[in-house]
Amino acid sequence: MTSPPIPPVTLGAVNMEAEDPHALAAFWAEVTGGTPAASGDSLYMPASGAGGFAMFFQPLTGPRPSRSTSHLDLTVPWGGRVVTVERLLAHGATHLWDVLEEYEHVQWTTLADPEGNPFCVAEHPPASES
Repeated sequence: MTSPPIPPVTLGAVNMEAEDPHALAAFWAEVTGGTPAASGDSLYMPASGAGGFAMFFQPLTGPRPSRSTSHLDLTVPWGGRVVTVERLLAHGATHLWDVLEEYEHVQWTTLADPEGNPFCVAEHPPASES
């Protein structure tokens, strides 16, 4: 008896609780190029572009954890990290740290969104440069 084929898995959406869902959705709309739409007291932002992901923002249901256990890794084309980081800092992100020389295959900057959620902006050199 053969097993059924395993269907591909893709990221459908990221769900985030926020102290101010509208402000956080506006920040992430700037990051991804999406447009948030209200849905009750939550906001939904459909995926923008091929390979993008949707996001949901809803009010916090309890105290914010003292430590984040996961974060988003966003990828930009090689040479695009610095300008992207500068743009996001201008829109309310906070710079946490850079990892630039430790690995041949990637450089990244870790930022936090306006509510303190960490995320990374990474770039990978073209195959001929790695």
